[in-house]
Amino acid sequence: MKDSLPLYRDFSSIHAVDPEYYSAKYDVKRGLRNADGTGVLAGVTNISNVHGYVVSEGDKVPDRGRLSYRGYSINDLVDHAVQENRFGFEETAYLLMAGSLPTAEEFAQFKALIDEQRDLPDGFTANYIMKPPTRDVMNCLARSVLQLYAFDPNAEDRSAEHEIDTSIALLSRLPRIMVLAYHVMRDKFYGDSMFIHHFVEGQSTAETILSMLRPDRSFTDAEAKMLDIMLMLHAEHGGGNNSTFTCRALTSADTDPYSAYAGAIGSLKGARHGGANNRTLMMTDDIKAHVADITDEGQVADYLRKIVKKEAYDRTGLIYGMGHAVYTLSDPRAELCHKYAEKLVAGTDFEPEFRLLEIIERLTPELLAEAGKSKDICANVDLYSGCVYSALGIPREMLTPIFACARMAGWSAHRFEEIVSGKRIMRPAYKKTGCPREYVAMADRS
Repeated sequence: MKDSLPLYRDFSSIHAVDPEYYSAKYDVKRGLRNADGTGVLAGVTNISNVHGYVVSEGDKVPDRGRLSYRGYSINDLVDHAVQENRFGFEETAYLLMAGSLPTAEEFAQFKALIDEQRDLPDGFTANYIMKPPTRDVMNCLARSVLQLYAFDPNAEDRSAEHEIDTSIALLSRLPRIMVLAYHVMRDKFYGDSMFIHHFVEGQSTAETILSMLRPDRSFTDAEAKMLDIMLMLHAEHGGGNNSTFTCRALTSADTDPYSAYAGAIGSLKGARHGGANNRTLMMTDDIKAHVADITDEGQVADYLRKIVKKEAYDRTGLIYGMGHAVYTLSDPRAELCHKYAEKLVAGTDFEPEFRLLEIIERLTPELLAEAGKSKDICANVDLYSGCVYSALGIPREMLTPIFACARMAGWSAHRFEEIVSGKRIMRPAYKKTGCPREYVAMADRS
């Protein structure tokens, strides 16, 4: 019956806007992007710098990628944590939220605050995670963050202390909610056994995730340290990425922290944002299914050509895991992921897939240039991250949720900055198109 309604039948035509309005007529910055792909300048931040190109005399010139948190290179942050054989995510979170690296005493206090908040309110798991179950962990994360509002007697408090307390609580609790939501989903919809582990006091975020996820709670130090690196790489990426911008936009409206962070989670779920890592994995699966020898560069190249020509896989012409909105010659997160993942997968069943990804990274610029497309393209963090998570035994349904757990640190820092420095509600302009119409009485409508 509803199919007869124009609302359903003519969805695309009703909501279509003439492309001419975006370009020739009004020069609209579609997607808040300039014509050359650079982002429209919408704000200023002290939190991080995402560098992928330089603008020289009006021209966009590709450059090696650099990423810094509060002025510190991500390479230095990760490499020092590895060299000192310690976990680095909590230090990274403190740096983003506090603006400086912690002293030993400050770090101990910060970790103690995280430990204090790991537990969920009484009855929360049974009443808000298990009922009703959801098929998507990200939706459960967003719902749970909103529900935690009800357990906060001072939820509308906008003081600095409450903002910090709320952020630390969510940074602490999101990993637990994520794992619980995953187990509930597998139990309710796929018939798997459900088990609930209590967290172990003093464990890092990476250790906590692996400990609560695995039935026997066992993991190696190397596995936890690799996951820790991934959390560091995903903790922050500038104010312009969609989820962080969402968090800042909601914050500018003076909404509560739970609403702002839930909105950011909803954004991150999107396939064009945090959900891109699963697309890369599915593409890799497709290549392995259609290429007889994935170690043969010629065979891989032939199939990638079909993908580029929209003759294979999802026929979009996209090679997932390659290309980025900012990075041109290199993505430092992808380079670090490759550097440390290579040690993790060496000699394992995951090494052939890892080598396939290297081939994809090496061949894609040439194949795109061959097809007349831009050759200034590099691997992004999604190319290797899926393989890393697979090697760690982390299910695909948890890849984007882990991203959210890490990015909570960056979202917090940006919300703090927007509260202190933003001072105005975000309100970009939209140009009205179309002609005025006169109202017609219902009896006279055909």
